[in-house]
Amino acid sequence: MDIIETIKEQIENNAILLYMKGSPNAPQCGFSQRATQALMACGEKFAYVDILANPDIRANLPAYANWPTFPQLWVDGELVGGCDIITEMHESGELEKIVKAAAAKVQA
Repeated sequence: MDIIETIKEQIENNAILLYMKGSPNAPQCGFSQRATQALMACGEKFAYVDILANPDIRANLPAYANWPTFPQLWVDGELVGGCDIITEMHESGELEKIVKAAAAKVQA
């Protein structure tokens, strides 16, 4: 399967998806750690892809997303943003709203 098709499939099949360095329990950079902590504080399950273990995704996702950095949070098939945006949304309470709404759709 083409790597862009793989990326599209991952985004379509996961309501809440974080592309990050490492895993939620062992983030490999501070930005991924902050993004994971903000997401975990929302109290919903989320999927993740370790871009360090997936170099093809790491190389191709920035062009697909038109977003150059990691982590990248995708909710309901839309790019939310990176660490700074995730952190700001968490602090304002907006992140929890969109995460809970996406999780509720999956559970319905």
